[in-house]
Amino acid sequence: QLELKGVKSDLYKMSVKEHYDNHLGNFYAWMVGNFEEKVEDFQLFITEHGIKLSAGKKAIDLGAGHGVQSVALANLGYEVTAVDFSRQLLDELEARKEGLPINVVQSDIVEYMTGHNGIVDLIVCWGDTLTHLENNPKIEQLLTSCYPSLADNGHIILSFRDYTVALKGDQRFIPVKNTDDRILTCVLEFQEKKVRVTDLLNEKINGHWRQKISHYYKTRVNPKDISRTLEKCGLNIIYHGGHNRVTTIIARK
Repeated sequence: QLELKGVKSDLYKMSVKEHYDNHLGNFYAWMVGNFEEKVEDFQLFITEHGIKLSAGKKAIDLGAGHGVQSVALANLGYEVTAVDFSRQLLDELEARKEGLPINVVQSDIVEYMTGHNGIVDLIVCWGDTLTHLENNPKIEQLLTSCYPSLADNGHIILSFRDYTVALKGDQRFIPVKNTDDRILTCVLEFQEKKVRVTDLLNEKINGHWRQKISHYYKTRVNPKDISRTLEKCGLNIIYHGGHNRVTTIIARK
């Protein structure tokens, strides 16, 4: 710990899982915002894009976090398997599911899909989960392993940040969220194949501001490569859109 002008600073260097377990997981739900509103937004996204509940009505939510997409899918009638490596976030999901048909699994998502034997109608990997994988071959492995688990006419939905164009200078500092007692800033440092992401949280505790800092690495993902991988597997791209550097892709088997 360092005392800098009255601000305590804890500096951590972590893997992605350690970053969530020891830093981001503690304020993830606060960062995401109103849970019910996010659930409604995702339900609307599903219905607006014509993804209808099929006979099998089974879905997998990869990188489920505290459950926004899982709860939304369960509300729409799916039986959901929610997969994430964070026990803390999955415990929050368990508390929120309130009797909905959601099965919670703590696992690495690549390992889970590689060993998955069942057939489902929908696979969702939302909220930049793809870029948390260690490299592009791992991402390709995940997407390839999803194909045999999809029923005919089943869908896969992906969203992830487009880091193709490097941010420079002051653009690298992203004001994520602030309230009276918390200020979260994200700092991006671009490398050839990676982005170093530093989450800098200033938090007021007992009237004193404390600074907590942790960084981890995301993989730079080219949306065109993701589309090519899905098509190579035999999936048809039915939607490819982008907004605020976030790419969303829907593919059908």
